[in-house]
Amino acid sequence: MLIIITNFFLNLNWITHLNLRFFGSLFTSFFILLIFGPFLINYLKKKKVHQIIRKEGPNLHKKKKNVPTMGGILIIFSITISVLLWSNLQNIQVWYVLITLLMYSIIGFIDDYKKIKNQNSTGLRSCWKYFFQSISALLIGFFLCVNNENYLSIKLILPLLNPIIIKLNFVTYIILIYFILVGTSNGVNLTDGLDGLAIMPVILISFGSTIMLFIIGNINIANYFNVIYLKYANELNIIYASIIGSGLGFLWFNTYPSQIIMGDTGSLGLGGILGILAILTHQEFFFFIMSGVFIIETISVILQMISFKLYKKRIFYMAPIHHHYELKGYSEPKIVIRIWIISIIFLLISLIIFIGF
Repeated sequence: MLIIITNFFLNLNWITHLNLRFFGSLFTSFFILLIFGPFLINYLKKKKVHQIIRKEGPNLHKKKKNVPTMGGILIIFSITISVLLWSNLQNIQVWYVLITLLMYSIIGFIDDYKKIKNQNSTGLRSCWKYFFQSISALLIGFFLCVNNENYLSIKLILPLLNPIIIKLNFVTYIILIYFILVGTSNGVNLTDGLDGLAIMPVILISFGSTIMLFIIGNINIANYFNVIYLKYANELNIIYASIIGSGLGFLWFNTYPSQIIMGDTGSLGLGGILGILAILTHQEFFFFIMSGVFIIETISVILQMISFKLYKKRIFYMAPIHHHYELKGYSEPKIVIRIWIISIIFLLISLIIFIGF
């Protein structure tokens, strides 16, 4: 295996069209954030588009009340521009991704706008947010099934010693898409509560996915690792590159103490794009592992709600779980770095299973 991988990198022409577009997409989105970030921060400050702090939140968060929010606008903009510049726009998969990104970003934008306008942390009511997320997911799932161009499009791949392809009917596949899109968008949204907390797992998931797609997108390497070859996988890697670039650019301003917060515009949009990419590349299994941090944060909220409604008791001091550790006295940077470490571990586990199987 070592010989094959070594020969692959030695014989690789790094100036190929695909690799040029990959790095072009990454650096384009990165520099868009780096160049326009300060302008957006100053503009939002002038317009007093500041983070709305939950009254029941940790007292330490009161110092964030003057931090500009809705930075996700620039994240979404940079990803979109990079994809339009460097992707093959004749590939319908690219448009599925962009449409999903736009739909979930609009939901997040409405939520952020209502928070700023009403000067409270409620924003878009939960039932309406969930309704719009659900409608978006169902519409995307419907069109994916109707415009089924690839024979794998309505099948689930289980990465065992010999990959098992499970054929799904129309309804089952839409339900799967629904849970992935709604679950991921909410997971990223719930995790985005501390400086830099959510964006790093997004970067790591995108990085891990690019490694997998470079293998899946090469028929010889895919056969060696005994994984299903997807001819359009490398094209979707251009989109992952734009996410990595925009994520790194945003992290430049979002590290503690943050100069800007992505808001629901960014978190819902990023959750949506990660979910649709996992679906289109049939990496749902590995995506589930890599998204471990988002899943833990979401489960902590669900458990807290169930416990309080049934027994009038709280399992955590506050949910999501990162607030629990804040109230226990842990510093924000320590919580963030440790969650980053956990996210790296989930990434390594998924890569080990991917290569091992």
